[in-house]
Amino acid sequence: MKTLILASGSPRRREIWQQVGLEFSVVPSSKEEVITRQDPREAVMELALMKAEDIAGQTERGSLVVGADTVVVKDGKILGKPENEEDAARMLRLLSGGRHQICTGVACILDGQKKVFCEETSVEFYDLSEEEIKEYIDTGEPMDKAGGYGIQGRAAGFIRGIEGDYYNVMGFPIARFLHLLKKWNR
Repeated sequence: MKTLILASGSPRRREIWQQVGLEFSVVPSSKEEVITRQDPREAVMELALMKAEDIAGQTERGSLVVGADTVVVKDGKILGKPENEEDAARMLRLLSGGRHQICTGVACILDGQKKVFCEETSVEFYDLSEEEIKEYIDTGEPMDKAGGYGIQGRAAGFIRGIEGDYYNVMGFPIARFLHLLKKWNR
C-alpha cells in the first residue's frame, strides 16, 4: 500500500488517526449525501462507501481510501447534525435520560477491492435540564455533530455509560479499522 487517504473533512477523525500514529492524506469527498436505506446501519455503510468511491476514482493504484459516516440513532430514527439551535435542543431532549446508539459506517477501497463495516456503540445520558441544554447549545459545540453532542467535549458530563467503542462515539472506530488493516496487509 502506497498511501492512506481519509475521504473525510472531520477534524475528529483526523485527530483519532493522528493519535494512533497513522500517516495519511485528507481528501474530503464532495459527494452529496443521499440516504436511500431505512436501516441506520445500512445507511451509514452506504454513505461511507459513496465517499470512498468518490475519492478512490481520483487516486493512483496502491492508495487505500477510507470513507466514514456517523449517525446517532434514537428509537430507530437517525439524528444527523442539527440544522439550527432549536433542532439541537430537540435532539438533546430526545437523548436526555435514555439510551441511544452511535452507528459509524467505514468503507475501505484498495485497487478496486472493497471492505465495508458498521460499528455500533450504545450510549446512555443522564437526565438533562432545560438550563443544561441551553448552556450547552450556547457554546456552539453541538452544531456540527451528529445527534447534537460531542462526547469528547462538554457533553462528557451528560454520559451515564457507554457500551462499546468510545472512539466510535467520537466518529471513528479506530481499533476495528486497525485490526482490518492488519488482516488486509497479511
